[in-house]
Amino acid sequence: MNSSKENDVKPTILLAEDDKLSSSYFKAVLSSQGFNVIIAENGVEAVSVVREHPEVMLVLMDIKMPEKSGIEAAREIRSFNESIPLIAQTAFALAGDREAIMESGFNDYITKPVSKEDLIAVVNRFL
Repeated sequence: MNSSKENDVKPTILLAEDDKLSSSYFKAVLSSQGFNVIIAENGVEAVSVVREHPEVMLVLMDIKMPEKSGIEAAREIRSFNESIPLIAQTAFALAGDREAIMESGFNDYITKPVSKEDLIAVVNRFL
C-alpha cells in the first residue's frame, strides 16, 4: 500500500538560467504548477546538479550561460544520463540554431520570451 507521502512527491526540475529576472519568472510559473525547482546559474553547476541529484526529472537550460554553454552542458549530461529530458531555452530560433541545439542532446526547445502556457505545455509533454 502506498503511503500518502509517496503520492505527494513533487517532480523536481533543474532550471539552468543565469538571468535573474528569467530565473524568477520560470521558478514562479513552475512552482505554481507544483514542481520543485533547483536553480543552476551556469553550465558547470547544471552538470553537477544532474550528476548529484537523481530526483531531477527534467532540465530547462538556457543556451547562453557563463562558464559552460547550454550546448556544452547538454553534451556532458548526455555522456552520463541519456534519458533525462533536456529542454533548451533560447532567444535564437533560426533553423541552424535548432539543428545545433537538437544535435547536442536536447529533446526540445522553447524560445524566449516564453509564455506561461508554452512553458507548462513543454514541461507536461515530458513529465
